Amino acid sequence: MVQLQSNNPETSGRAVLDQLSIDTPPMEARAADVLPGGPGWQFEPKWDGFRCLAHRSGGEIDLRAKSGKPLARYFPEVAALLRSLSSDRFVLDGELVVPVGEELSFDALQMRLHPAESRVRKLSVETPAEFILFDMLVDMKGVALTSEPLLTRRAALEIFWNHLQDKTGLRLSPFTRSRDEARNWLDHAGGALDGVVAKRLDGAYLAGERAMLKVKHLQTADCVVGGFRYAQGKREVGSLLLGLYDDAGLLHHVGFTSGFADFDRAVLTRQLESMIQPPGFTGRAPGGPSRWSTERSGEFQPLRPSLVAEVRYDHVTGNRFRHGTKFMRWRPDKAPVQCRFDQLGKPLSPGELAVLLTKV
Repeated sequence: MVQLQSNNPETSGRAVLDQLSIDTPPMEARAADVLPGGPGWQFEPKWDGFRCLAHRSGGEIDLRAKSGKPLARYFPEVAALLRSLSSDRFVLDGELVVPVGEELSFDALQMRLHPAESRVRKLSVETPAEFILFDMLVDMKGVALTSEPLLTRRAALEIFWNHLQDKTGLRLSPFTRSRDEARNWLDHAGGALDGVVAKRLDGAYLAGERAMLKVKHLQTADCVVGGFRYAQGKREVGSLLLGLYDDAGLLHHVGFTSGFADFDRAVLTRQLESMIQPPGFTGRAPGGPSRWSTERSGEFQPLRPSLVAEVRYDHVTGNRFRHGTKFMRWRPDKAPVQCRFDQLGKPLSPGELAVLLTKV
């Protein structure tokens, strides 16, 4: 339990937080197809990282994931920078990200969850994480803001931000209250954002509840089916493994799809089994090289590259679909060699994204 107290007479009459459990879950968002209209909404970028609540009381720092998992051990540089701030009490809501080159790397972020402390320390120097701030649950005076509207919480966050002398390793997430501008973010970020989050300006911070909305820019791509995996414990197809060709003509694994409930799986399985032919993928293959691969994740049935599937996806990271895709239809009219990476477009660079997000 992190103790957060305030004896400042200026807080008299306000709800002062005496205790805030480090197990307090963050407020979450439910998926929506479109951005909400009308007044009273604030729109913010949805960053591709680890959600994190950061608690500080004196010299004590605690970082917690959405799942409740402690994160300070895996991000010692973030814990250290928060401990170095002049403000010695606060609870912040934000996103841990790892910039690598011209984009945020979710793979580099995942590499932090490593059991060896020496490995974590090494990565914290080679690829330091940053903390993007977008909400404040307890201000610098120890005052609880969870029951306050977003307008008040955002103002407190900006006061906190302006109070900082050294902002290295921290970012203040931008926002807009224009639906058109938020739509522009979705349309032009080119995969540099994971989507847009909509929050009610008059809404309190409802820990653990899906009180926000999240909208993603859904896109489609035509992919070669380079292999498949059997369902767990069954002799029928469980997922299709997707590939795209690079400029050198190599077929790289980019993700999977398993959303084909309307299919007769027995028929589909027989069709795929008749097409088994190694290697399936001539470039990056499923299951490797990655320290996150399990024995099963590396097992797949390679197919000759003849089937093309159109799938819907929401985000690309490191030339791979960040999440599972939705199967849309077969594309017998499309030649496999036409299924190339250039369909995915190029995400904005950090500088280009910053310009886009500041055009409010």
